[in-house]
Amino acid sequence: MQDEIIRSTILSIRPGNDEYREQGRRRLDSLTKPIGSLGRLEEVAAQYVAWREEKTPAIAGKAVYVFAADHGITEEGVSLYPPDVTPQMVYNFLNGGAAINVLARQAHSEVVIVDVGVDAEFADAEGLLERKIRRGTRNFAREAAMTQEEMNAAMAVGIALAEEAKQQGRTLIALGEMGIGNTTSASAMAAALTGVPASQVTGRGTGLDAERCARKAKVIDTALQMHFPQRMTTAPEAMEVLRRVGGLEIAAITGMVLGAAAQRIAVVIDGFICTAGAAIACALAPHARDAIFAGHLSEEPGHRILLERMELKPLLQLDMRLGEGTGAALAFHIIEASLRLYNEMATFESAGVSQADK
Repeated sequence: MQDEIIRSTILSIRPGNDEYREQGRRRLDSLTKPIGSLGRLEEVAAQYVAWREEKTPAIAGKAVYVFAADHGITEEGVSLYPPDVTPQMVYNFLNGGAAINVLARQAHSEVVIVDVGVDAEFADAEGLLERKIRRGTRNFAREAAMTQEEMNAAMAVGIALAEEAKQQGRTLIALGEMGIGNTTSASAMAAALTGVPASQVTGRGTGLDAERCARKAKVIDTALQMHFPQRMTTAPEAMEVLRRVGGLEIAAITGMVLGAAAQRIAVVIDGFICTAGAAIACALAPHARDAIFAGHLSEEPGHRILLERMELKPLLQLDMRLGEGTGAALAFHIIEASLRLYNEMATFESAGVSQADK
């Protein structure tokens, strides 16, 4: 059943509408400014217009979806923080005290916290979407992180939430995550997908020193040799990368990117972990890329490599590496500014301003 949901979602994804994109560019060129002078803001507006297929683009019902899950790979000592931090931070999100809560309030956005795999029980905590598949992934240094059924179930969570977002009238969403150990999963996924050595995509995560960072890269490299012994000559299949070394929250993010693309919702991805999930989505459905805005470039080295592979340009570069959707929430302001300019600026004709000589 979940296989079919994923398959039908992928098949329903259409590319951005080139006719609307061209109309958008003509509108931008007619505004009272030199052509192209608003730079990336013009690209953002044209992309949104093409994706939403709207002559007068509007944003409604913004929300940041934060997916939380634990990771068995923490058994290998790859993080400074214990797994207990994952449920503790979930409570912090629910209480409104985390960075993402502050930035979402500033952006007038809702925050939706989703438990897809936290190794704790929350006793019906108010405000939490309980979608737990299992209490954390397995240790991918020793075995596959997930079974096929678990991965599909997590992806289906994201797809279902995208369908709900459509019903709620949301047109722009952001994705974030929380899970101790998830930069290790993202690094392993980036290395497997790109063929780049683990040492080049592995960063300090929650603040590892150089020695522990090197150990983290070695753990990843050894695991990849076990799971994908031919990866340097034959690229592994994207779903197998996700299943073997990914995380439940990353699988849910993959599903939500696919679901948002199927529903023509624009989606802002946050940092490295979200981009790893989005990379799987784009491998499965290349047209999903047209729905995606890269919120920012994080300090994690693998993030730049994945974004370049996906040909996505980040909207911001603030040397952040927090996660939670923080960079994506900040990018809301950029996207909204681009659309206000698109909709509200006068044209040369309406303002009676002379255009440049041709």
